[in-house]
This record gives sequence, C-alpha cells and structure tokens, in this order.
Amino acid sequence: MSGADERRRVVLTDDGPALIEGPVDLVTADGIVLHCDRFQVALCLCRRSATYPLCDTSHRRRKRRGTP
Repeated sequence: MSGADERRRVVLTDDGPALIEGPVDLVTADGIVLHCDRFQVALCLCRRSATYPLCDTSHRRRKRRGTP
C-alpha cells in the first residue's frame, strides 16, 4: 500500500474539532492546499477559528447548553 492510499482515522468530538491522523494534505474550498505534517490535525467544525479550517480552540470560549 503506498503512502497516498493509506487509510486515515478521523475522530469526531462532541464539542470540538474533528481530529485526523496526520500527516495529511487539506484542500480548501478555494483550492488552497495545506500540508500538515503533524501526527494529528484538528479541523474546526464551528467556524470560529482564526486559522480556519484548522482549529485554534476558539470553540472553548462558547458557553455550552446547560452550563451556568
């Protein structure tokens, strides 16, 4: 199996980013390719990140339902 054909694990979290085993290349909607060499990459699902599509933990500043 070549490197391009290997399966990657994607973990969807309850209140945070999607975690992808890296390294991985991400292609944005406008065609920009992001080369991510880390062992794990966090993708923003809330669109609050200043580094979107990568997560910068901006979701943590949002109050969760049921939290005082």
